[in-house]
Amino acid sequence: MSRIFPMKKILFLLILGVLFYSSEAQILNDSLEYRIRPDSARTGELYLSMHNFNYMRNYEYFNKIQDGYTLFGAQLEPQLVYYAHPRLVVTTGVHLRKDFGGRGIYRTYPLISLKYQHGNTTLVNGVLEGNIHHRMLEPIYDFEKKITEPVEYGTQFILNGKNLFLDAFINWQRMIYKPSLEQEQVLGGLSAELSLIKNSSLSLSVPIQLTVFHQGGQIDLLDDPLQTLVNSALGFKLKIPFSGWIKNLRTENYLIGFNDFSFTDVQPYSRGNGWYLNAGFDTRSLGSLVGTLWKGNAFISSDGMPIYQSVSQHIIHQGYSERNRKLFILRYSYQQKLLPNLYMDFRFEPLMDLGRPAGSRKIEFSNSSFLMYKQEFRLHKAKGK
Repeated sequence: MSRIFPMKKILFLLILGVLFYSSEAQILNDSLEYRIRPDSARTGELYLSMHNFNYMRNYEYFNKIQDGYTLFGAQLEPQLVYYAHPRLVVTTGVHLRKDFGGRGIYRTYPLISLKYQHGNTTLVNGVLEGNIHHRMLEPIYDFEKKITEPVEYGTQFILNGKNLFLDAFINWQRMIYKPSLEQEQVLGGLSAELSLIKNSSLSLSVPIQLTVFHQGGQIDLLDDPLQTLVNSALGFKLKIPFSGWIKNLRTENYLIGFNDFSFTDVQPYSRGNGWYLNAGFDTRSLGSLVGTLWKGNAFISSDGMPIYQSVSQHIIHQGYSERNRKLFILRYSYQQKLLPNLYMDFRFEPLMDLGRPAGSRKIEFSNSSFLMYKQEFRLHKAKGK
């Protein structure tokens, strides 16, 4: 066994070298998005929207930063959708989450939203187009919120133009009432991407991201200090299409920052940063392969994926910290439309902590499989149609 394991590490590093020598970071989440928008062709009509999301996400992690665990279950969102005006849609419904192996329904959320759209701009109030729809980076905004925090409430402004995508939102994570034994929590975010070049031979864009997390309030009974944590990211995305078996080569690279603007120091670090470097390719029939290199220095994020951070969220090692973090993740993903309105998504992501001494490095991994069904059924036809 001692001879086999080093060979695994050598193969792992060889793949890293090939990826970064030859060549959209992270894994594309397009098939998991579900947006309900005003539709002039449906004005005056009432629809039933069915959104079913089945998930299995497993972490075989054995480090001191992020726990190893499994999420396995299903979510259902039935909603009544009324297309009140060519520019306005009103929705109401319920979100149900059932974790397999658990008793009953794990959690329910009411779904109430109003969406106004004019041209390329959309204003959302109530339930946001949240989690993966923000298109944020994993170190800043954990992809797993699609499962663990599937419903966000607040206000959102979206611009989806020819050369610019912008998502600005306020997510009111915790409301408190006088008197309270908890602090309120609010997250503001901005996710934008400006396209500089987009043609048949090259695509180049500049993404900018920002989150501001605030925890505090003036009507709680606690003496806990206020916290204001800011994360920011600036980078570039480059994609080169091909006509053969490889559909395109792509790279996506960022400098990500962290700043603690709290009046009282609670976190072990007041500022930090990280380099988030990605390169890989998409095939036409066998999925995508992307290599990710993360180099963090005193990096903390209120809503980011725990594995990238310098402060542990592990159930046993809480309070443990590593100022410098260096990871390599190899990501394989395969997305497929199985039937009309039915989508499958499979992911396998081995990880190696390059910050450990060479002799103690181990390959950890996560794997995921998702099945999503999304469709709308007309319940009431508008007069005259």
